[in-house]
Amino acid sequence: MRFFHALLAVAAFGSAGSAAPPREPAIVRVRLDTAYGPVVLALDARHAPRTVANFMGYVDDGRFDGMTFYRSARNRQAPTYGFVQGGIRTDARRILPPFPLETTAMTGIKHTDGTISMARRADAGSAGGNFFITIGAMPSMDAKGSYQGYAAFGHVVSGMPVLKRILAQPTGGGMGGQLLLRPVKLVRAVRLTGTPHPTGIVKPWLVKTQADPARRK
Repeated sequence: MRFFHALLAVAAFGSAGSAAPPREPAIVRVRLDTAYGPVVLALDARHAPRTVANFMGYVDDGRFDGMTFYRSARNRQAPTYGFVQGGIRTDARRILPPFPLETTAMTGIKHTDGTISMARRADAGSAGGNFFITIGAMPSMDAKGSYQGYAAFGHVVSGMPVLKRILAQPTGGGMGGQLLLRPVKLVRAVRLTGTPHPTGIVKPWLVKTQADPARRK
C-alpha cells in the first residue's frame, strides 16, 4: 500500500509538470553548505521559473543534503577555469520527475562566470537532480541555432573561492577523467528566500528497512 501511495504521489507531481510552477520571489537565494565552506546562489525565478522550481523542490525536500560535488571539468589550456558538478548523481531514490528544458535563448541567462546550470544527458528533457557551476565564462553551453545548450538559472553571490578549490582537486576515472578522486561533501542546501514548497513525494532514502537495528528493538 505504501508503494501504491508513492506511485500516486509521483504521478501527481509528474502531471503537474505542465502546470505553473510554485510561486517564488523573482530572485531566490540558496546556500550550499559544503565541506570547504558555503556557497550562496541567487536563482532567477522570473526568467527560468520551471528550472528554479525543480531545483527548489530538491532543496525544500532535502534531496541534496548529504550528497557531493563529484566532478571537476578543468579547461586544459587554462586549468583554473572550467566547471564543477554536484547533486544526487545516480541516486534514483532522490530523483524528481523531469521538466521542460528552458534554454538560454528562452531565458536570456547566459553561462557567464559563476553561473549555475542544470546538467543533463543528450535528451533535452533529462535534467533533474544534478547541476554545475561555471568558473569563468562558458558561452559554448548557451543555446545557438539548433543546439539547445543547457538551462542556466542563476549565479553565485558568494563562495567562488570554495568552487575554485573544488575545481583544483585531483581527478581521474570516468567522465573523461573528470571525476573527483575525493568527492566534496554537500552537507545541505538551505533556502534563504521565500516559502518552502516541499513536493510531498516519498523520500525512500529516509525510510528505515526491516534490517535496520533500530527497527528491531
